[in-house]
Amino acid sequence: MSSSREPLDLTLRDGTPVRARRLLPEDRGLVAEAYRRLSPEARYHRFWTQSGELIGERMLDRLLKVDPGNHEIWTVYDPARSEFMPMAASSWWRDPENPGEAEISATVLDRDHGRGIGTLMLAIMWLTAFRAGITTLVGHALLENRAAAQWMRRTGAIGAWDGYKNVYRWDLADLGKLPETRAAAELAGWLAELSQRLLEE
Repeated sequence: MSSSREPLDLTLRDGTPVRARRLLPEDRGLVAEAYRRLSPEARYHRFWTQSGELIGERMLDRLLKVDPGNHEIWTVYDPARSEFMPMAASSWWRDPENPGEAEISATVLDRDHGRGIGTLMLAIMWLTAFRAGITTLVGHALLENRAAAQWMRRTGAIGAWDGYKNVYRWDLADLGKLPETRAAAELAGWLAELSQRLLEE
């Protein structure tokens, strides 16, 4: 049995072999460059601002801090590409005031949208958070980010408007709440494939 600390060799729905692994402090330059390559629209939806520094030293410190049980950050990349660059990255942070919840964020590079990578990343976040004792993942989307909101709903999140943004919650303990959508079926498939590898250390 492979350890969840080892990279995961996986295959996207279009047949592309990819690899998933945790990001580490030594990946600092790689993470900064990947965020630099985001389109202006993707930057806005990720950081909710169109001005200022995209990703600074404090953000990198937060993203790459090793804090088992309270924070995870993973990347998916194509090992066949000549340049090592993430296709996506996703992370979660445990809420210190509500330790059963964790906030999730995800970014897929523009050229890799529409390939199911976000759903794969959600499955990884789901399982690593559940292993840490978290029962609810919480995601946020601005009102104009309809694509993200639709994807969250289609993967089983229940949403509510808080007056500024959409707030979506996934119940990690009840797969029976997943809707009958292609995205949810894909998510369930990844959860089944990865559960043994990610729920055990």
